[in-house]
Amino acid sequence: MPKPYPQEFREDVVRVARNREPGVTLEQVAADFGVHPASLTKWLRHAKAEDSTATRPATAPSESADLREARKRIRMLEQENEVLRKAAAYLSQANLPKMMYPLVRELAAADAPARVPVAVTCRVLGLARQPYYRWLACPVTDTELTEAHRANALFDAHRDDPEFGHRFLVDEARAAGQVMAERTGWRICRDNGWWSVFGKRKGRAKNAKAGPPVHDDRVRRDFTAQAPNRLWLTDITEHPTGEGKLYLCAVKDVYSGRIVGYSIDSRMKSRLAVAALESAVARRGQVTGCIVHSDRGSQFRARKYVSVLARHRMIGSMGRVGAAGDNAAMESFFALLQKNVLDRRPWPTRNELRIAIVTWIERTYHRRRRQIRLGRLTPVEYETIMAPHAALAA
Repeated sequence: MPKPYPQEFREDVVRVARNREPGVTLEQVAADFGVHPASLTKWLRHAKAEDSTATRPATAPSESADLREARKRIRMLEQENEVLRKAAAYLSQANLPKMMYPLVRELAAADAPARVPVAVTCRVLGLARQPYYRWLACPVTDTELTEAHRANALFDAHRDDPEFGHRFLVDEARAAGQVMAERTGWRICRDNGWWSVFGKRKGRAKNAKAGPPVHDDRVRRDFTAQAPNRLWLTDITEHPTGEGKLYLCAVKDVYSGRIVGYSIDSRMKSRLAVAALESAVARRGQVTGCIVHSDRGSQFRARKYVSVLARHRMIGSMGRVGAAGDNAAMESFFALLQKNVLDRRPWPTRNELRIAIVTWIERTYHRRRRQIRLGRLTPVEYETIMAPHAALAA
């Protein structure tokens, strides 16, 4: 193999070839120096490339790395912006299920106008990649497939017999081979709006509307008190017996949750609310400035009830019409009474129910039932520990 020509020799040949006189060809210059014309042509090409590199401004290695990093960051920001734009358009469609995995697949498709890697899309949307790839391998899970078969069976039964309720539809679906719980069938029917044509009987509309409030709403659903006798709640509940309905009006101190007064009668008149309030005042003593909150029932708007508030220098408060949440703390007590006493068994006489109500309030609710918001103390224990100086009834 012939030895390569020295670098200086090659530079001289290139210099002569570049400065040759008109009419002198490269073959003649190559022949004069004893080299092959192809080699001379290659030397000239290399010299031209070196000259262009020499005239180009030199870029420091650190500047090149910063430039590459900036370009990478710009490309990443463009991809993130595309993900957010597509996600906003996807979520704005009302009739599509709000599942983001199809969007991730759409952005990562090879034929997408601006292809975004799965890692970038999941990072921007706050998704984990592993569940996405599991969904990609099996877009329809076994649970969803079973749900679809059950829905088809319920729909077929509903189409054949529109008057059937969800229990009958579940029975028909079971006969067709799709076994499910009644609760599951009710949920599927509810989600798809498959109701019996008879529907549920609506309650009768009352001719008389609730009268105007005699007090403003001073509570506004803030059921907290820093001391006893600052905020009382009151309401009336009823329950049937073998002798007719029995009515209970209770007064609750928000501070400890204790029922400070109550009245039980066979008729729901204003005297029921008045007797409950008078009972609470007699038990608690100093009640000046106490807020007594109720709904807009006629018993709490009666002149006798308002006069009792004024006589004891108490402040009245009323919630809105049909807003049970405005007196939610009192409603929660009645819900406990309903589950623990009223609905436990049928009550033949009013006297039996009255004894059961009073016994549960004074023995169980006040002295045995611990409450989380009171630090797992009973109402009586909480008042004894937190307000020992107050003159409270035991």
